[in-house]
Amino acid sequence: MVPRPVLLVFLLVILMITSQFEWKQQITNELESSSDISQRQQQSPLREEFVKEKACLLIILSQEKTIQRLNEFIQGLQQQLLLCRGSENATVSAATSFTSSTYFDEIQRQQMLEDK
Repeated sequence: MVPRPVLLVFLLVILMITSQFEWKQQITNELESSSDISQRQQQSPLREEFVKEKACLLIILSQEKTIQRLNEFIQGLQQQLLLCRGSENATVSAATSFTSSTYFDEIQRQQMLEDK
């Protein structure tokens, strides 16, 4: 039989070897998880930037639609104003030149207000 001290040394060596394998496994797991975390941290700003750009584009598209609707509304109002001025000119033929100059002045004033 094998003497007791030799058996104890043998078991101790086996224990040390197996524990080193476990430590190596733990270390590699930790390294992999830290690399995953660093990759996520690098991707996170890119995702945030993409989301911000998408939000900005949606806001711009919404504003463009609103501007288009406002322009259509303004065109409708200008046509109504032309019709009103036209009927006014038909009834008061003597003041035609005065009315048209006033009309153009009003249109220019409205355009200046729109530009602001």
